[in-house]
Amino acid sequence: MAGTVIFTGANGSLGIPAVEHLLRNYGGYTAILTVRDASDTDVNTKRLREAISQYPQAKASVHALDLSSLSAVHTFANEIADGITRLAAIVCNAYYWNLVNHISHVALILQLLSSFGDGGRVVLISSDSHWPGKNPMEKYPPSIPNDLNLLVRPTIDADKQGRGYHRYATSKLVLTTWMYALNRYLSKDPSLNKVDAIAVNPGNMVDSRALRRNTPISLHRMQKWVYKPLLPLLQLSDATLRTAAPAGVDVIELAVSPIYAGERGFFTLLKKDESSPESNDEGKQQSVWMKTLEWAKIANENTALQAAFE
Repeated sequence: MAGTVIFTGANGSLGIPAVEHLLRNYGGYTAILTVRDASDTDVNTKRLREAISQYPQAKASVHALDLSSLSAVHTFANEIADGITRLAAIVCNAYYWNLVNHISHVALILQLLSSFGDGGRVVLISSDSHWPGKNPMEKYPPSIPNDLNLLVRPTIDADKQGRGYHRYATSKLVLTTWMYALNRYLSKDPSLNKVDAIAVNPGNMVDSRALRRNTPISLHRMQKWVYKPLLPLLQLSDATLRTAAPAGVDVIELAVSPIYAGERGFFTLLKKDESSPESNDEGKQQSVWMKTLEWAKIANENTALQAAFE
């Protein structure tokens, strides 16, 4: 029994190979693919459409969705829900360097829960960066502050590179932490307890455009002269280093493959794994859950997850 897969950031480094894998191997699904700029003047959206065109029987459509606008996310969720017969999966791939990674995806997920049929999956893109000390780009370890408002209103710091990466890593910690609370509430709801959430570290992608966008020139050079040419050697010490293509394949497998039916929790690549100690703190999970409802403007009247408000 197929259904609809919603995939955000579909024209990204991971997104295009993921879409190709979905259309090639799971052609029974309808793909709703969101991008920030849906016009062909965006070179990456054009590449996405070229990839889709290789599968003339595919049921795929490209939609504009700017996750930096929470109102746009609410509008999109309301409009798209009317046309979905059965939602099979939401893959939250769209990428920002800050908490947009988390808040807008939460708004999308919680508003569309009523569109899931008898089960489904939510896949969140995490990173090894959420665990302090695991990523060499880390200068300041990610952590969830006692004052959660600091996550959306961070202090200004002259160290743009160090603090920029810190905000990114913290956003991955927050979404991983939130995933556990989501699964807990889904389990309590008789109509939604067959919907499962996964947070996956898809690996460190050496060809990711993220290393070239709004980043220092030093990262551009590292990607060109170190990460790409030396990948086979670097993989000897870090097996999660790879290109975006296999990462995209893995994300789709987690989203729709029968092999992973009923799985939930944290994965590294396709292997069930432990997430950071802080993300497993139930007190922090609950604090992040409650604050995110506020940030995402989710109340009991715009989500099917009524257990969250009991």
